[in-house]
Amino acid sequence: VCSSDLKAHNNARLIVVDPRFTRSASVADYYVQIRTGTDIVFLGGVIRWLLENDKIQHEYVKNYTDMSFIVREDYQFKDGIFSGYDPEKRIYLKETWDWEKGDDGFVKTDPTLTHPRCVYNLLKNHYARYTPEMVERVCGTPQDKFLKVCEMMATTATPSRAMTIMYALGWTQHSVGSQMIRTGAMVQLL
Repeated sequence: VCSSDLKAHNNARLIVVDPRFTRSASVADYYVQIRTGTDIVFLGGVIRWLLENDKIQHEYVKNYTDMSFIVREDYQFKDGIFSGYDPEKRIYLKETWDWEKGDDGFVKTDPTLTHPRCVYNLLKNHYARYTPEMVERVCGTPQDKFLKVCEMMATTATPSRAMTIMYALGWTQHSVGSQMIRTGAMVQLL
């Protein structure tokens, strides 16, 4: 892409993460191959990297997401299972996933994002295991390529820049499509 084309596109960059080298990949600024069905691990690795390297839009996160909300004390995530799981019925009873509420009935928040049970810290703990090594092992994406994607995405961690995730029907047609879309949305909100 020549520099005059970049000006016309406001210096936008196109990153393609796909198992196949598609037409989009052929015109991308950066293409990274991934194993089919490992998108959640890739995105989880991005979430971990953004949080670990403090490459998020703090004002947006504090004011327009639930990152400062404090979760109830009886909420847990242990051995891959969230609290409230009923193994007999194979369903979750989600009462423990609720927010902690003050005497006024409103959700308690921590604008400093330091409370151990605020969503920000629970998210950091949950995604801590999604290391670049895990991404490479599960997704087949070399660490250096994965990290370059993270760094390119991190350039939008400022109010003057924006990022969006575009996907076709591939994500929605997976058995875990809802989780993929949700994880992609978390990346974008960060």
